[in-house]
Amino acid sequence: MISQPSRYCTVELQALPSRIGQVRRIVSAQLRYWHLDPLTDLAALGVTELLSNVHRHAEPDKRCTVELALRGRRLTLSVHDHDPRLPVARDLEAGATCGRGLAMVAALSESWGARPHRDGGKVVWFALSVPSPAQAPPPPPLHGPAAALCPDAPEVRVSEHAPARSAVAG
Repeated sequence: MISQPSRYCTVELQALPSRIGQVRRIVSAQLRYWHLDPLTDLAALGVTELLSNVHRHAEPDKRCTVELALRGRRLTLSVHDHDPRLPVARDLEAGATCGRGLAMVAALSESWGARPHRDGGKVVWFALSVPSPAQAPPPPPLHGPAAALCPDAPEVRVSEHAPARSAVAG
């Protein structure tokens, strides 16, 4: 049996409102490039929630890295920031206007979690199941258009490569 190769993409940014929208578009474009269109809306929503949490809560700064890792039939998306405080998910409460982001991520994903990062920060991640091969073709070779989406935004760096080792827990 021939297994599907891994796909990996990272985006480094300051989690500012204008940048969150750009990263949402980058994630969507990357998933379309990998022929994972059915996951685009869920992935973009989940990443938006995680980046919004960095914008609202992370200290001492808003620098973070978004990672997309496709391994087999599982897509894992994670956000690494420099704040060591691990998040706590709250239940979705009727009428609540904040604090629902992680509960929403939990509801839309197959699994999610948070763990300390070796640099003293943390990683918050969620995973989505990839549709069966009959529903979606395999991803194309490893060269994507994501870097071309925002060439005029120097604080957004996009790279796509195969990681030397697994960088995402899940």
